[in-house]
Amino acid sequence: MFSLSPSVAAALNRRKTVVALESTAIAHGLPSPQNLETAQACETAVRESGALPATIGIIGGRAVIGLNRQQIEEIAIREDVEKVNLANLARVIADGKWGATTVASSLHLARMAGIEVFATGGIGGVHRGASDSFDISSDLIALARYPLITVCAGAKAILDLSKTLEVLETIGVPVVGYQTDELPAFYSRSSDLKLDLHADGPEQVVAIARAHWRLGFSTALLVVAPVPVEDEVPADEMKDAIDESLSLAAGLGISGKEVTPFLLSQIAERTEGRALRANIALLRNNARIAGGIASALTEQE
Repeated sequence: MFSLSPSVAAALNRRKTVVALESTAIAHGLPSPQNLETAQACETAVRESGALPATIGIIGGRAVIGLNRQQIEEIAIREDVEKVNLANLARVIADGKWGATTVASSLHLARMAGIEVFATGGIGGVHRGASDSFDISSDLIALARYPLITVCAGAKAILDLSKTLEVLETIGVPVVGYQTDELPAFYSRSSDLKLDLHADGPEQVVAIARAHWRLGFSTALLVVAPVPVEDEVPADEMKDAIDESLSLAAGLGISGKEVTPFLLSQIAERTEGRALRANIALLRNNARIAGGIASALTEQE
């Protein structure tokens, strides 16, 4: 059902540092050629932090943990790559399809492989209007189920951030601000939503994670890191772009899994590419931080 690349298998056997990376950003989140360039930059950022990257994807019905360069290139350009979550993972594998893994399915597969650290851009969460639509990402279910240190820039800004934070608290997922006391708003550094947990560096993150799991909890530890200050788009500017994009999506009847890629493309256009640059920068930044955390985790073991 799944295979490890030789380098990932060797690293895990020797209990060396590995960071899992998802592939939805490559296939569905970023345009070409930035998708491939960013995937390679994220892997480089992990390596430069002292860890081994393991990008996850579905190749012809087989989950591969540690995609090679050619496989990443194919996921970046193929038009038949499905967006894979917890609900359709088995079907994509059974049908021999190609798939790009979301946060949820990446966490599931990384856990199967024994990887303890995962990096992504932003998690899914509670969508705006969820009280009527019940549109809540399976990412939250996965975070409640799989004990990995997960590094992100908060939840995607198109979501209801306050309700997403409430759900994370309800399901027992600690949210640790990485050099911040606020939940980042993906493109923007601040959401005005205060956090109870704070870490200044990788060692503190590892200490919190180890204590959390030793106490018998089995949820993820969510580490939220703001986009680098030089790349952020101010929250008030993002609000207008998001509101306009949401209104257009509703008017066109776009729903379900098509909403997020549509909104991201609209927001990139309305911010004249600044949102896209922020997205790329935070992906690299999260990969770098995750690599440092994974290295600290291995050193403490």
